[in-house]
Amino acid sequence: MKFPKTYHLHEIASIIGCKFIGEPNFPVQGMNEIHVVENGDIVFVDHPKYYDKALQSAASIVLINKNVDCPNGKALLISDDPFRDFNKLTNYFKPFQSSNTSISTSAKIGEGTVVQPNTFIGNNVIIGKNCLIHSNVSIYDYTVIGDNVIIHAGSILGADAFYYKKRESGFDQLISGGRVVIGNNVGIGALCTIDKGVTGDTTIGEGTKIDNQVHVGHDTVIGKNCLIASQTGIAGCVIIEDEVTLWGQVGTTSGITIGSKAIVHGQTGVTKSIEGGKSYFGTPVEESREKLKQLANIKKIPDLIQKLK
Repeated sequence: MKFPKTYHLHEIASIIGCKFIGEPNFPVQGMNEIHVVENGDIVFVDHPKYYDKALQSAASIVLINKNVDCPNGKALLISDDPFRDFNKLTNYFKPFQSSNTSISTSAKIGEGTVVQPNTFIGNNVIIGKNCLIHSNVSIYDYTVIGDNVIIHAGSILGADAFYYKKRESGFDQLISGGRVVIGNNVGIGALCTIDKGVTGDTTIGEGTKIDNQVHVGHDTVIGKNCLIASQTGIAGCVIIEDEVTLWGQVGTTSGITIGSKAIVHGQTGVTKSIEGGKSYFGTPVEESREKLKQLANIKKIPDLIQKLK
């Protein structure tokens, strides 16, 4: 998430009420999670296991809960609770805006687009030309939709990321300040849920078709011309490359990559990254031929036992 202008380190420290290490006028241009962080961004870290990863990342500013040596060319924000203060920054730069109309006056809707009754379109949404948005669709703030997109009834674009920190009092939610971005010629079935990114974008590439009742987690990137069948659940921060097919009830873990032109058969649990151009099946996931051989061999076990008696 980029800020509307470049801020100085001392200004950011003042917003969240913390100490800083570095030049007071050190430039700060945005904030992002570790997997999408760029030069000029703030990244937060609150666990010793990830200190080095954050300090060595592309981030220019590290929001951290320990006094450490500041790497050359970077700055530090020292906080007793980086998770809390990262949320403060999200609320400051992208606060929730309530709406009292079904279609926000700040939304931009292209020529030839049809919006059916009872649809909600939030603040600063952009919808391209010749789209068809069916009834009871909810499109949250800052969502971007290309041309010739069809979204069927009851789908929700832009709900919060499922991202929590466990505390003694319960679970604290990491506030989502990202977007959903939908390419041209995408089809989205009924009752789908596509969560926005925490700080970046959840992206559906051009020409991809999504069946009914599919969930796409935060910050996931789906490539071009993919087919995703009903009841598939895709976790956050997944990369699905171009022309991938996911059949019904596939589930994935977070942070993996599914290679281009991979085919994943129904009810498979994708527990790790998989190469493109191959067919997969089973939980844990394996290439289809190998998994089917294993299942065939399992069926032989009773006969083998009988012969050994």
